[in-house]
Amino acid sequence: MKRIVSAVFVLLFLGSCIPLRIAPKIKDYKVTEGKRFKKGLPKKNVFVFEDPKNENEFYDYINTKFQLNDYYVDVQAPFSLDAKTFYFSFYEVEIPTKSINLIPLALDVALNKAADMDPVFDDVHTSRKGNWYIALEVFSNTEEDCLAENSVSRELILSYLRNLKNEYLATDNYNKVVFKN
Repeated sequence: MKRIVSAVFVLLFLGSCIPLRIAPKIKDYKVTEGKRFKKGLPKKNVFVFEDPKNENEFYDYINTKFQLNDYYVDVQAPFSLDAKTFYFSFYEVEIPTKSINLIPLALDVALNKAADMDPVFDDVHTSRKGNWYIALEVFSNTEEDCLAENSVSRELILSYLRNLKNEYLATDNYNKVVFKN
């Protein structure tokens, strides 16, 4: 009985992966301080959502929707709400999920002990799966951080960003969004 329990424990141990870092799952969106979400983002509050599309798709969407002609697309895209002009900057960020794969690691240890071989499975000791996010910061001439808790424009901006995100995720042909405006 002890051997069976030990064998089951060893199989479960070897068949598992140990996560080192797990990328966050965001169902809809999240408003958080940029630096807290990902190093390198601004200290301002950002509107973050998962991006299931290919790299630079959001750039293409914003460039087409606002007809920016590749000018300040990701750093100062202007938009108007209630006769006020706001600007947003966006960042495409990757947060990988990283884990240690125990089976290849154990096999390399066993091969090293048994046959004094160099690691064979060195490339698969760890695995990474990239998760992509879009982070948007919003500012105006009168407010430095329109997503701050005390911002007078916060609710208006959040509603706009939710609609922008939903339109982006639902649209395949970005030229169609030009005619919606």
